[in-house]
Amino acid sequence: MRSNLKSLEKFRTRVWNHYRHKGRHSLPWRKTRDPYAIVVSEIMLQQTQVARVLSFYPKFLAKFPSFGALAKAPRREVVKQWQGLGYNRRAVALHRLADEISRKYKRKLPHTREELEEISGIGPATAGSILAFAFNAPVPFIETNIRRAILHHFFPRARKVSEKEVMELVVQTLPKKNPREWYYALMDYGSMLSTRVKNPNRRHAAYRPQPKFKGSSRELRGTILRERLSHPRLSLRMLSKKLNEKYSRVSKIVAALEREGLLT
Repeated sequence: MRSNLKSLEKFRTRVWNHYRHKGRHSLPWRKTRDPYAIVVSEIMLQQTQVARVLSFYPKFLAKFPSFGALAKAPRREVVKQWQGLGYNRRAVALHRLADEISRKYKRKLPHTREELEEISGIGPATAGSILAFAFNAPVPFIETNIRRAILHHFFPRARKVSEKEVMELVVQTLPKKNPREWYYALMDYGSMLSTRVKNPNRRHAAYRPQPKFKGSSRELRGTILRERLSHPRLSLRMLSKKLNEKYSRVSKIVAALEREGLLT
């Protein structure tokens, strides 16, 4: 989809105006140009609200201030520091990422998309966001707030909009000069929309409602992980009894956590 210039300019003006008056200019990861700190923020912000990340981000950086420090830390300590943030596999991915960067790139973050995507835990979207925020590169990428902003403005009555169509608009609106600031503005605009309008992401072809957390396997995974980190000698039988859960369910989840590197 190629929008006309008038529509593109109207969108840019609306996004910049919102950012100028109500942008989240004080977010700590926006005040740094340290590639490591930016990578940590990008991994933490995946599927997690900004307010939640704000309470974990400075503590994590204080504990592990660089790729080298994080790579040298025991996995158990990294996962323990991550506790409460959710999606604990991200802690393992970040730990592996730091190890690869320390070994292969002498603790220096690569500057190209190809190299970044070869690193464990970095996909196309994360590679794009890292390049934009760490190096101010005009690289297109999509995350949920960007998608919401594009769908709201350019596809107000459409259904089953493809990711390709969204990406075309991201490319058309992306400025060559200071893309970092544009993405800040665009993500803030999309975040604002989440509180003002019915979720535009419902119009996306790949949209799926978020499953309930209460009583889910994801909730139990987090509980089991916390218990095993606090009481590593606790047997599976004792753990299932303590959590009032079936032994078979607890055993299955513990095995999955071990395969993922969250437990040993």
